[in-house]
Amino acid sequence: MSLTLQNLSKSYPIRDGELTVLRDVNLTMQPGDALAILGPSGSGKSTLLYLLGTLERPTAGAYKLGDQEPFSLSDAELAHFRNRSIGFVFQDHHLLPQCSVLENVLIPTLADGGDSYEARARELLARVGLAGRLDHRPAELSGGERQRVAVARALIHKPLLVLADEPTGNLDRKTAQTVGQLLVEMHQQEKTMLIVVTHSVELARTLPKQLEMLDGALAPWCGGQA
Repeated sequence: MSLTLQNLSKSYPIRDGELTVLRDVNLTMQPGDALAILGPSGSGKSTLLYLLGTLERPTAGAYKLGDQEPFSLSDAELAHFRNRSIGFVFQDHHLLPQCSVLENVLIPTLADGGDSYEARARELLARVGLAGRLDHRPAELSGGERQRVAVARALIHKPLLVLADEPTGNLDRKTAQTVGQLLVEMHQQEKTMLIVVTHSVELARTLPKQLEMLDGALAPWCGGQA
């Protein structure tokens, strides 16, 4: 159940031709692997995350996740695959304000009948330290607590791949450390593949591997400032 990218490229049409954002990106991961991707703004990090999350289709190249080539699927099939196989943690938690903590974690399961996942949701929330907050609304939580809910929601389907886009970017330093550590611990327990896009050198160093996005290609990270 590995992840493989082969010569993945992405270009956008512009007035005078094409703007190439990603150039022949190659990557292989196995269950339990975790990777941080750093790089300056505009280097292609977010575009790569969108392709890995199947939110955009590549211009060229191949992507295989588990035993599936996602971009060979129809739009409806792809949406189902994305929901079941990929978990997302964004910089902004994207919790629904009218729903409780428990209901927010169950949202990805509604198409399958969320009731059958309630025990799993309660277990995840207990593991992220929110067993006593199940009926609270997002407005009643701190920023760090909201991100913990987002981590639990990302894991509800036991996905193959978890993608985190600046997951600590909106948090103060101490809270960022706590959430970053939690994300890594939960990944290790669940044996997912984890890819974190971040500007935080501190967060990147908590993961076992770091790469840098430079001019649309992945390269070894030099270990300096992002």
